Amino acid sequence: MTASTVTRKGQVTIPKPIRERLGVQEGEKVSFSMRGEEVVLRVLRGTILDLKGSIKPSARPEDFGVVRGVVKRSVAGRAARRG
Repeated sequence: MTASTVTRKGQVTIPKPIRERLGVQEGEKVSFSMRGEEVVLRVLRGTILDLKGSIKPSARPEDFGVVRGVVKRSVAGRAARRG
């Protein structure tokens, strides 16, 4: 068992062994839910839906191949920055 202390603001630090096991990186989001008397923490991984609205259409109809390439480069760039 690993423990952490709750601050005045209700914050806790996720212990390093747990962060490493879950692969949690700085800046990532996590969710909390209850399972009976237990709290379940899940890492919220990004999906393609997170990019909704990030590409403004320049013309209609759009070339889906071009849009897909822009999205792939954006996701790859974020993954590369995370290390």
